Amino acid sequence: MSFPPRVKLVEVGPRDGLQNEKQPVPAAIKIELVHRLQAAGLKEIEVTSFVSPKWVPQMADNAEVMAGIQRLPGVRYSVLTPNLKGFEAALLTRPDEIVVFAAASEAFSQKNINCSIAESIERFAPVVAAARAAGIYVRGAMSCTVGCPYEGEVAPQRVDYLAGLMKSIGVQHVGVADTIGVGTPLKVQRAVEATLKHYDINDVSGHFHDTYGQALANTLMCLQMGVWQFDTSVAGLGGCPYAKGATGNVATEDVVYLLHGMDIDTGIDLSCSVPPTPVPARRCSTSAPVDGRRRVGSMAGRGTAGDAVLA
Repeated sequence: MSFPPRVKLVEVGPRDGLQNEKQPVPAAIKIELVHRLQAAGLKEIEVTSFVSPKWVPQMADNAEVMAGIQRLPGVRYSVLTPNLKGFEAALLTRPDEIVVFAAASEAFSQKNINCSIAESIERFAPVVAAARAAGIYVRGAMSCTVGCPYEGEVAPQRVDYLAGLMKSIGVQHVGVADTIGVGTPLKVQRAVEATLKHYDINDVSGHFHDTYGQALANTLMCLQMGVWQFDTSVAGLGGCPYAKGATGNVATEDVVYLLHGMDIDTGIDLSCSVPPTPVPARRCSTSAPVDGRRRVGSMAGRGTAGDAVLA
């Protein structure tokens, strides 16, 4: 059995990982987190989102965070933009990539962004067009591709439908996301196969949550299918404000450990040690498990996983 010789990881911790935190995280800490992640070798970092602070107050400092980052050559910094107003604000901060999102579940789409799947695509179409006209790469996140907290199991046909809509408006890359972490390898395989009807394997990535401990198994299934790009979050941070019970994203360090154990190159150094930030230590309120197996203390600078992320 052959696997991709190299895998690209998109670090979503600063955005997807922190968006659900109840305790405000200062911009200085978010900026330092990005610096530590890129020092560890991560070349794709989802930094923040340009959404209404009314709905996601944790991301209200988006422009400040983008302005404070010391950008490195070869690192791509992306932001999530839900509408044209958000994109116009994001454009001023010079992102390398924007992310739009839609659900494969009608019920989740209504709960998450108060519109149908088709209406969400109509909203995103001018955003995608504006981004591509500005020379900015567009990535699409397809949420709830195997399960929904409101509808239950999501059929592959719904993923097929959503991927086709994403392709029709010019989205260049799509992520197959198990938003609530209920996917198993067979379900994920079917969702990816549905996506591949519209996108080349090089334009598809996996995004898995670890609610039932299936994230690494789902990653392995995708690797077997030839998928070589994945979203991950340092220390397993994350969750979704509109998906009750969803736990964190699959931990970056767990995926790196798996890949390195399979002789798959990531360009990431798990043992990287970065000088600690002068910002006073804070503990993240995430429910993501923290234990000695994870090396985030090294990746992010010092301390336990929870402390290191917000140290």
